[in-house]
Amino acid sequence: MARLVVLYKTPKDVAAFDKHYFQTHVPLAKKVPGLRKYEVSQGPVVTPAGLSGVHLVATLHFDDIPAIQKAFASAEGQAAGADAATLGSLDMLIFDSREV
Repeated sequence: MARLVVLYKTPKDVAAFDKHYFQTHVPLAKKVPGLRKYEVSQGPVVTPAGLSGVHLVATLHFDDIPAIQKAFASAEGQAAGADAATLGSLDMLIFDSREV
């Protein structure tokens, strides 16, 4: 299983971010082909030392890294990616995972 993890930095207007994210971005992202599961953080995102500067973590599950690449080459993936860029500062991480 492969993951795409998106770390959204804390925006200046949290209410506006949340409204756009859940009303506009999530419906776009759920149309991305090959998406198996979509999770978001709930509540504050913290480190062991306290606040992190991250407002929201999104974890998108796919079968493998080629599936992620294919998904974001699609029209739906391009639309979701373009919309994500309007949400402010973010980091994206892509990786394969396995149980240990």
